[in-house]
Amino acid sequence: MRPDCAALFLALCTTLAAPGAAQDGLLARTVEALLAEPEYAAGHWGIEVRRLATGEVLFAHNAEKSMQPASTLKLVTSAAALDVLGPDRRFSTSLESAAHVDSLGRLLGDLYLVGGGDPMSRRYGNPLAAFEALAGALWDAGIRRVEGRLIGHEGHFEPERRPEGWDWDDLVWWYGAEVSALSFHDNSADLRAAPGERIGAPLLVDRTPESAYYEVVSSAATGPPRSEVELKLTRELGGNRIQLSGTYPGRSRPWKGSVALENPARYAATVFRETLGRRGIAVTGEVETTGEPLPESRRILARFDGPPVSRVIREVNKESVNLHAELLLRELGVAHSGRGSTEGGREALEAFLDRVGVDRTHWVIRDGSGLSEGNLVTPRGLVTVLAAMDRHAKAEIFRQSLAVSGVDGTLAYRLRSPGVRGHVRAKTGTLSNVHGLAGFATRSNGERLAFAILLNNHAGERGTRAVDRIATALTR
Repeated sequence: MRPDCAALFLALCTTLAAPGAAQDGLLARTVEALLAEPEYAAGHWGIEVRRLATGEVLFAHNAEKSMQPASTLKLVTSAAALDVLGPDRRFSTSLESAAHVDSLGRLLGDLYLVGGGDPMSRRYGNPLAAFEALAGALWDAGIRRVEGRLIGHEGHFEPERRPEGWDWDDLVWWYGAEVSALSFHDNSADLRAAPGERIGAPLLVDRTPESAYYEVVSSAATGPPRSEVELKLTRELGGNRIQLSGTYPGRSRPWKGSVALENPARYAATVFRETLGRRGIAVTGEVETTGEPLPESRRILARFDGPPVSRVIREVNKESVNLHAELLLRELGVAHSGRGSTEGGREALEAFLDRVGVDRTHWVIRDGSGLSEGNLVTPRGLVTVLAAMDRHAKAEIFRQSLAVSGVDGTLAYRLRSPGVRGHVRAKTGTLSNVHGLAGFATRSNGERLAFAILLNNHAGERGTRAVDRIATALTR
């Protein structure tokens, strides 16, 4: 090649490469500027950004350091569930009995409501649909009376309702609900409190579902319009009596909250007994619960299949539902070793991480949801999981499970600016002093990236804004 042609060719290549180089430079400058800001000096950052096409690391900072992941840990749980259980696996709830049905339609013995890990959540439609279908199947089979106990059976998982490291303050609310193989309505009750027509009037409180299993007592009153919200909710641990007190400003939109209830299996069995009663089927015995082995001579009277794994992981990742992640973790334990427990699930996650090439030397897994502050991961490990799932046979199902920037899930009101909206699919992660985001980003030139951004030891909402500044730079 002639010297002048060589120079022209080199100049042309430099021109063509410039946009990508400029993008890489913007990313580096954005992150380095953030790290230099005094506001974030006390925080601990861990970041890795990787090109999916080549595996090249574009940026890394403390990528191999141990960090609290918060809910970004759900990426690992959902990825392992999709890989091990498959997208079509469903979790069943069944009615079983070893008792005889006589000519009068009486089941002469105990009836078992057997949980298989379905949360029976309103997120998948009517949470009573399973119970109504099961009650209808009994009716169609000619059963009109159960001469025995109704026993909620939760033995599919080990009796371990709260993972290690969950904060006591979280246990009252839906996101800290107890875990059981027999669950109902996310093991919570939904409350709605609307102000009265005049100052001092009682709040109008509705609850869902209506059940004798729990009680709501309210002394809360309507305050002046535009006054401060001074509403207080309490539920003592070990009981299901919910108390509302304080004041709520008049002419305001109703307050809504979802409160966790104790003993999910008993909750489910109680609501099912009420459902049977509405169907015209009486139960003479008490409601009880057990995790002991079922009678060997039992037979299945009816069964209801819940949503598939592909649907469950959408709620886990888009809406960050802790209970559903914990149910998946225990089901992974059953599939891996026959142990439906946190420990069994942890072993399944570790086996999955080994398969996809994650160095988990500095990882600590305490639960499947990330609610425990004892969890530790590395940004590099999270990106390795993301890159592996991008190559997975079910990659599109995994990608579709993630929240979309400015569109839905926990990112519906984040990253909404033009050019960023719709270009990030990721899992958020937030705990006290922890801010995280990990997933996939598409640059303006169409290049796809996997990334993990974790900020620990930083209080306040500005930590989330800083994470979003980096995510925005990824799309440029």
